Amino acid sequence: MHRVMALVRPRQSTFELACAAQVFGIERPELPTRYAFGVCTERPGQVATRAGYDMLVADGLDALDRADTVIIPGWPPTEEPPSPAIVRALVRAHAGGSRVVGICSGAFALAHAGLLDGRRATTHWALADELSARFPNVQVDPHVLYVDNGDVATSGGAAAGIDLCMHLVRRDQGARYAAHIARTMVMPPHREGGQSQYSAPPHPAQFDGTLAPLLEWVTGRLGEPVTVGSMAAHAGISVRTLARRFADQLGVSPGQWLLAQRIATARDLLESSDLPVDAVARRAGLSSATNLRRRFLATLGTTPGAYRRAFRTEPR
Repeated sequence: MHRVMALVRPRQSTFELACAAQVFGIERPELPTRYAFGVCTERPGQVATRAGYDMLVADGLDALDRADTVIIPGWPPTEEPPSPAIVRALVRAHAGGSRVVGICSGAFALAHAGLLDGRRATTHWALADELSARFPNVQVDPHVLYVDNGDVATSGGAAAGIDLCMHLVRRDQGARYAAHIARTMVMPPHREGGQSQYSAPPHPAQFDGTLAPLLEWVTGRLGEPVTVGSMAAHAGISVRTLARRFADQLGVSPGQWLLAQRIATARDLLESSDLPVDAVARRAGLSSATNLRRRFLATLGTTPGAYRRAFRTEPR
């Protein structure tokens, strides 16, 4: 059982906390329960929230010592540093092997604790300049939805906390387990693009034709030799216009999106079928086992065989 502990404080932002609780704290009868979720605070008792109600939190900072993952679900106001006791607890948990996660402004608490020094991190795009100015040793990337350094991870704005939590579940339990959680939450298991698609001011190109019909057409043909050129031809537009629409609507290039769909298909097949790796590669449109291996190493840092051994489930 992987123990997840969220550290809250007055006045706690409830949405960021709910992002973590919804992913890690809900028992789903169709899935084996692999996470235990809890909440702690520096001074146990009533904890005020920004939503107008109080929470009763029984556990103190010592609960972090028993956690496999520690989550900071926001840190408003960002200009208020965590107490020395909180800093010591975070550093001690991290040194003891806990994965430490900051959702949205939670990155500020991790930065105060020195856990982001020399590392790439993100936060809400509107807070990125502040984080960078106050903590020059942190490599702030305001454009991505999340950054995962393995032992320390951060997310962009509040809803990107769900993206990060889902990513951590995929990393811990595999794509199929994460996909099932995503279905129960009525959301995609992986959201494409970054924060720039939300922070940039809208302009006419963003509304010049939805990509939805094209995306549906492509996902039904991943085993075929679909290319960016054939995507543009099917949509009846130029490759350049297609690239602009992908950048505006999804925040990625057509090629990046297509590769992500192929890898996601390959992951599912490796988890849920006995197909040889070469057959998995062909069904995902990656042509060969050699190409699949190269893509897996570049994207996931592992091989198809090692991934299958780690996340193999019984075929359905």
